[in-house]
Amino acid sequence: METRKSPKADLEKNRTFFLQTGLIVAISLALLAFEWRTPYGNPVVLPDSGRIEPETDFIEIVQVKKPEPPKPQNVTLLKIVDNTIEDIPDIEIKIETDPDEKLEPFVLPEYTEEVPVTEPEIFIIAQEMPSFPGGEAALFSYLSRNIVYPAQAREAGISGVVYLGFVVEADGSISSVTVQRELAGGCTEEAVRVISQMPRWNPGKQRGKPVRVRLSMPVRFTLVG
Repeated sequence: METRKSPKADLEKNRTFFLQTGLIVAISLALLAFEWRTPYGNPVVLPDSGRIEPETDFIEIVQVKKPEPPKPQNVTLLKIVDNTIEDIPDIEIKIETDPDEKLEPFVLPEYTEEVPVTEPEIFIIAQEMPSFPGGEAALFSYLSRNIVYPAQAREAGISGVVYLGFVVEADGSISSVTVQRELAGGCTEEAVRVISQMPRWNPGKQRGKPVRVRLSMPVRFTLVG
């Protein structure tokens, strides 16, 4: 039995039309989708991020200068030499002895133990202090008669006090004169000279025995007129 198609029901002839129409619809929908906009509502406000600058500590860079290595010192080179002299002539020592001579036996010297010498103690304060013969008046008279005002100090107008220390020995003599306070212009030297040449004092005594006593004395230099 032969199958027959109605010319109106044949869709093959409209195939190109349907294809073009489908492409146009598809492209139109795609363009519409791209142009579609969502209506904006209330704007979304993002919170401030509060940008915090990182705290940075400034580090001071100090360049430390490295110490220079010590310079090499001059090294003395020791040269080893042969200082042995082989051509030394023989020295003959002749001593004439008498075979009949009698020699005395050698006796070792006696050993004596050395006793360390200790100086007597120097007192600052004694039961009976030293005194100048004739008292203080005689002492002042001695100083005024023997002190010569140095010319350099006189010309420069220098005046003042020299403080000296000295020791009155057990026999009354003066020793160990020291300067405790100086004065320029030759005054110090003059005061030391006069104190060193003082006559013997009456020595100090401790428990009735003469002892060494240290004293201090001011010597005043004064310009008059």
